[in-house]
Amino acid sequence: MGQHQSPQTFDESTASFEQVLERLQGVVERLESGELKLEESLAAFEEGIRLARAGERRLDEVERRVEQLLSSGDTLETRALVEKEP
Repeated sequence: MGQHQSPQTFDESTASFEQVLERLQGVVERLESGELKLEESLAAFEEGIRLARAGERRLDEVERRVEQLLSSGDTLETRALVEKEP
């Protein structure tokens, strides 16, 4: 896994979506390991909730930006983002 930062040194407000997601994956792995004590599990769970909310905010921001880019005049055209097939 990438960098392992303590909750005090990781700032989800300035981290990229990818950094938040990587950090969240690390939290999930630690929780699933079953090796954490109860208090450590609770702290990891709280961090996971913060990270999930930060990721959700990033996605909401991107969605608003895409909607702005797709708007034409006074009407808003929303289009599904379709992945290109290989």
